[in-house]
Amino acid sequence: MTSPASRPVPPAAANPLNLRGAVDLSSLKQRPPAPSAAAPAGPGAPAHGAGGAEHPSRPLRVDVTEGNFQELVELSAQVPVVIALWAAYSPESGQLVDTLAEIVDSYAGRLVLGAADIDAFPQLAQAFQVQAVPTAVAVVKGQPVPLFQGGAEEQQIRGLLDELLKVAAANGVTGRIGAGGPGADEAEAPPLPPLHQKAFDAIEAGDYATAADAYRQALLEMPADADAKAGLAQVELMGRLQQLSAADTEALRRSAADEPDNLQAQLGVADLDVAGGHVEDGLGRVVSFIGRNFGPERETARVRLLELFDVVGTGDERVAKARQNLARVLF
Repeated sequence: MTSPASRPVPPAAANPLNLRGAVDLSSLKQRPPAPSAAAPAGPGAPAHGAGGAEHPSRPLRVDVTEGNFQELVELSAQVPVVIALWAAYSPESGQLVDTLAEIVDSYAGRLVLGAADIDAFPQLAQAFQVQAVPTAVAVVKGQPVPLFQGGAEEQQIRGLLDELLKVAAANGVTGRIGAGGPGADEAEAPPLPPLHQKAFDAIEAGDYATAADAYRQALLEMPADADAKAGLAQVELMGRLQQLSAADTEALRRSAADEPDNLQAQLGVADLDVAGGHVEDGLGRVVSFIGRNFGPERETARVRLLELFDVVGTGDERVAKARQNLARVLF
């Protein structure tokens, strides 16, 4: 285990396709609780911080143990669970856990924080392929979503958690934990507009085409519906990648490397890059194609780039940078 980097590592993108991540949590799900002199702090119990102090005022923060990990995985079907992996030898990681706890509290039950001591639960660090502490990941519907490694500023964390909630919503995870903490009765969430509910139901069933149709209908009725616009971009991306096999992916990357002006290959690899968290690479690839080409193909690439902006989040700093680069190549 290496020590944390001296400067923040840019966070990976939170987006719907990260739910296809390679981290396998199945080996941890049935692991028996580790022997302990005290009962593990399961969901809803007072949590202890990196320094061991109790935080009864933070009911949405729990300590992750071998005994309660499966409960948290199951809880992630209701609300995203943010897991902060820390170690006693890293003061920076303890500070980050406290910062995350305050930020998660401000989301009023839409997120839960789990603090995981990698010395006490090394299997979790192995499962998440942790290379340094602190590291933050999330679990949505039992699947991992990488967040960031190393330190991060509060504004950066909030932007990432906002995107995580969009990912969760696109995958039908829209619950809210009550003031009593995880395990308490959920607050009654306002009903979704009918077409948005239809889209979420279709996403749950893996029917991205139907979800896309629902979002398109919502945009016909209300063209300024930003949630429908972002949802449409996300499910269209999910639908495109759903059709790719591992062999297709490898062939696509080879084509993109060999044929820099092959529109479909470049757009396909941009999809893969954005979905895999390599947002700058994916957006930059499309911008570069636009800069080299003209005519209908250039316009097709520009439209796809705008859709990827919606997937990543229009407030993301990487999108702002790509917009600047796009303006340079267009004008």
